[in-house]
This record gives sequence, structure tokens and C-alpha cells, in this order.
Amino acid sequence: MQHLTILTGASRGMGLALAEQLCAPDAVLLCISRQTSDPLAVRAGAKGTALTQWQADLADPVPVAERLRSWLAGLDGAAFASATLINNAGVVDPIGPLDAADPQAMARLLRVDLEAPMQLCAAFLAATRSWVAPRKILNISSGLGRRAMAGSALYCAAKAGMDHFSRCVALDEARQAQPVRIVSLAPGVIDTDMQAELRAGDPAGFPDRDNFVRLKQTQALASPAQAAGKLLAFLAREDFGSTVIADVRDA
Repeated sequence: MQHLTILTGASRGMGLALAEQLCAPDAVLLCISRQTSDPLAVRAGAKGTALTQWQADLADPVPVAERLRSWLAGLDGAAFASATLINNAGVVDPIGPLDAADPQAMARLLRVDLEAPMQLCAAFLAATRSWVAPRKILNISSGLGRRAMAGSALYCAAKAGMDHFSRCVALDEARQAQPVRIVSLAPGVIDTDMQAELRAGDPAGFPDRDNFVRLKQTQALASPAQAAGKLLAFLAREDFGSTVIADVRDA
């Protein structure tokens, strides 16, 4: 039987590394990103993976969630040994004090980082409710959802919201006959474009900038491939979902 995974933000960074490592002969992989990836398509073909890539902007999440719900409804749930949703896509801009943030950029961050995961979770839960295969949701959170940082009010708030809605979903699912297991997982510090954006922040409005520069200089950042491997190992744990709010560094 096949294993179904839906992954957002799969065209670069850790998301691309996750997609590459998920490629296997028994995998059905749906990737949702602003851009498709030709190298991923090549790898999927070589591994015998059934790969589908949707080019979509999660800053407008409702049509994407509706499309996902319809796509899942057209599948035979009995054909899958498992089904997993990984909400990985995220943006960190705008960086700086809230009163200096562009309103459109503020709205985009909140839609991509918080509304889109909620919309996709709702679609996944509804469309797979009758499936008997084990189902999981992995929300990629951040330590900044649990620790405030100056110049990052929007990102911190979105990730804190992701943590808390994951808690609520877990409570709802506990009332179901076949509950979905959900975890909001902080992945540690990773050498991605998001880290580069943080290092490029204006120190006047982002006083922690030098800390992120230091992480790069001291080679304290995990590579995307290393981080992806740890996340997938956490996802495969027998006790996945027993602790809803988790940090890969504590595993």
C-alpha cells in the first residue's frame, strides 16, 4: 500500500529537502509551493514516486484549501497505509517594529504562516474523516512561537497561533473514533533563505540580528537536509502526537 503526504513550501530550503527525502516507491506526494521544482520531479521519477506539484500562493489560502479538499475526496482512502499533512511553508518578512510594517506584508505573513495551515488542516480533516489509515498533521512551528523577540511580532504571533490551534485540534480529535494525531514542531535553526533574511535585518529595528549572524559564523545552523531528516524521524515515532507542542532538539 502507498503512503500519502501533502507538503507545503516544497520548492526550496528545508521543504525541498523534506520532499526529496519523502521520495520512495510507495510514496504519493503532493507538493504545494509558489514554484514547482524540476530537480524534485527528476528525483521522484528516479525513485518511482507518484509526485504531483501544485503551483499556488498560500497568501490566498481558501482556493488552495478548497482544491485540496476536492482532490482528497477523489481519492480512495482504502488504498493508503497512511496519510500525512505537513504545513511547512512560511515567511518571516516584515522584520522590524510593528508600527513600521507594511500593511500588505503584514497580511501576507499572517495568511501564509497561520491562516493557510488552518485552512489546509480543516480541508485534510474533513476530506479524510472516513479513512481508516493512520493520519497525521505535522505543523512546522518555531521556537519564536514560544519566546518573544523584538522586531518579530508578526512571525512570533503567527507561530504562537499555530501552536495553540494545534492544541485545540488535538482536543477536538481526541473526541473522534479515529483521531488524527497532530504535532506543532519547532525544527531548530536551519541554514535557509529565512535565516538569510534575518541576518539582513536592520539592527535599528531588529536588535537580535547579530545573534543570527553569529549562528552563521559559528556554523551552528543545521543544513536543510539534516533538519529534514530529524523532522521525518520525529514524524515516524511511535509516540507521535502524544505531546502536541514539541521541539526537535528535545527529541
